Amino acid sequence: MIAKEKRLLRIGVVGCGPIAQFAHFEACRKGRNTELHAICDVAPDLLAKMAAVHGPRATYSRYEDLLADPQVEAVIVATGDTFHVPLCRQAIAAGKHVFVEKPLGVSVEECDALRSVVRTSGLVLQVGTNRRYDPGVAFAHEFIQNEMGQRMAYKGWYCDSTLRYTMTDNVQPIPLTSAASIRSSEDPKADKRRYFMLAHGSHLVDTARFLGGPIEAVRARLVERFNAYCWFVDTEFADGGAGHLDLTIPLRGDFQEGFQIYGEFGSIYGRIPLPWFYKSGEVECFSVKDRQFRRVLGEDAFTYKLQLEGFARAILDGEPSIGATVDDGAAAVRAMVAIARSVETGERIRLADATGGV
Repeated sequence: MIAKEKRLLRIGVVGCGPIAQFAHFEACRKGRNTELHAICDVAPDLLAKMAAVHGPRATYSRYEDLLADPQVEAVIVATGDTFHVPLCRQAIAAGKHVFVEKPLGVSVEECDALRSVVRTSGLVLQVGTNRRYDPGVAFAHEFIQNEMGQRMAYKGWYCDSTLRYTMTDNVQPIPLTSAASIRSSEDPKADKRRYFMLAHGSHLVDTARFLGGPIEAVRARLVERFNAYCWFVDTEFADGGAGHLDLTIPLRGDFQEGFQIYGEFGSIYGRIPLPWFYKSGEVECFSVKDRQFRRVLGEDAFTYKLQLEGFARAILDGEPSIGATVDDGAAAVRAMVAIARSVETGERIRLADATGGV
């Protein structure tokens, strides 16, 4: 049994779709300092089924009623991308802390507006880019901060596989759906460029920023062949380091996500497995100090739980968090928009000049 702490952050989840079913309900229940207090969804059949499985203290069919519950301290926004910013703004206005699934939003302007609201609220908003909580990635981040010195180059890749669902369908629960669920007026998967960038590029960009630092500008190419998409992105980091990002979907081969980092006093090589296997990334950090490779082993790698525990610690204990802030989320959306504009124009795009949506 997982030992729960005495003080638990009481969380309400809005949206009973796949990501909540695959990750957030169980993460809330297993988190050492979190409690799944309430579930909210407009679909009565789906709400009833999820409540029967996960046993929250309260259920709501109206978001306004969830936000009016004084026992709910924080909200997880687990809905479609286009609903993220509006629901975040409602939660902040109601005085609730917010954990929102990635991406933060779908346009630069809506994310910047949300940043202003969060900054003046005094509340915590964290974006669900869970790779930061992979023990190997977190170890690499610590090594960069403490030992590696100046960065020279960062190479990162995210290659989703044609075979991925053959593997993940066996470990994820069978997702339940409802005809009564609210969906976006447009099919989010109709525009594959936009869908792949928001769904998968958000992880690639956030990990690059987490380990490589702020991104200054990008120049991107996109190749589309045999119903596959490949973005190659020349990346300029704010500290002067060089970078290259590769987003390929779907790859004819195994799922691949990873990075290589070259620095003044060491280097890092990392491969990150699909998070659904709860296995830490294979990350090796080489230090010139002792001429040794170091790696983590046997760590808790339920990243969806770990990120909620970090979110709760920031709220309950005031501890610093490695989670993505509203500023990180907005910067990631800017980077994805800049990549999209660069593909369209063939030009180098400064993130500061990026506008519009992905």
